Amino acid sequence: MLENFVDPIGSLCGTWALELTVPSIFLRLGLAVALAAVVGCERANKRHSAGLRTFILVSLASACAMLMDLYLMRLTKLEIPVLSAAAVISEAMLSGNSVLFNARNQIKGLTTSAGLWTCGILGLASGAGFYTLTITAFVFLLFILTYLPTVEIWLTNRSNHFEIHLELKDRCNLQDFVTTIRRLGMSIDDIESNSAYLGSGLSVYTVMISVSSQELKKYKSHSQIIEALSTLDYIYHIEELR
Repeated sequence: MLENFVDPIGSLCGTWALELTVPSIFLRLGLAVALAAVVGCERANKRHSAGLRTFILVSLASACAMLMDLYLMRLTKLEIPVLSAAAVISEAMLSGNSVLFNARNQIKGLTTSAGLWTCGILGLASGAGFYTLTITAFVFLLFILTYLPTVEIWLTNRSNHFEIHLELKDRCNLQDFVTTIRRLGMSIDDIESNSAYLGSGLSVYTVMISVSSQELKKYKSHSQIIEALSTLDYIYHIEELR
């Protein structure tokens, strides 16, 4: 039963690690900082918006909130943690605010936001002395951030639907582009003009494309299709939005 559960890793360290003592406080804070630092290094290495210090601060703040809750619950006989819940809410807000949009209307930072929020939860678990959950969740988080992007890119690149950022040298070339797309065995689901490029001399669009040709579905990836389209004389720039 869960009420009789004793954390295995904490038990290996000794009873001091399971209780709220000065050494256990250092252990819990140190674990929260160390694991968050690893995740932060991974994000910083890939030049994402939130890096090493951000992840460490989020995890440290969560661990501190949980430790303070445990102390207040012992001091005042409260049964419900308060500060740790506030920490989760504030981290969710911080994660949401780290989602950025660039000039090409691409959403940036979703994975980093989710990673920050997850690191906050790791800090709470570490502050609570739930070492097994903390380390296990950390391993899964690191695996997801390190190895799943390759799988995600492969699946996305084989989808029958994709969205592109298209820059044409002249507005008149849009009809030529639509005709070329249809001849290649694809269809256009939606075209949206990008107002961020007004006055640049370019006609810029966000285009949603569906692949209908069986040959394209079987032999061509999105990157190959875009590479072929980029050779058209009237296209200034083209790339897939992810």
